[in-house]
Amino acid sequence: MTTNFDSIRDAVLHMPKGDQVRILSLVALEVADAHPGIAFQDNVCGGSARIIRTRMPVWLLESLRRGGKRDADLLAAYPSLTAEDLANAWNYAMTHREEMEREIAANGDDA
Repeated sequence: MTTNFDSIRDAVLHMPKGDQVRILSLVALEVADAHPGIAFQDNVCGGSARIIRTRMPVWLLESLRRGGKRDADLLAAYPSLTAEDLANAWNYAMTHREEMEREIAANGDDA
């Protein structure tokens, strides 16, 4: 069965409100951990969270920030990054503290 957004939207809009609420709740749970600008791919950066369109892992940026680097320092050192990229990285790092601790510890000698 092939579906597209328009057909799903039309189907949902014709459902009873209670069913619409149930669908909204389901979708909200699915995207609750979504982080814009952050990508994951098994064969890129070992599957670690990274800045989309780059091979820059979030753990590395977080490690550098903990080491005293400011956003301006990071943007100067990595010209392909934007302030939005860093904001996305900091948000991800803040909501995934245990993951950051593990990855920094595992890769700390490489940073």
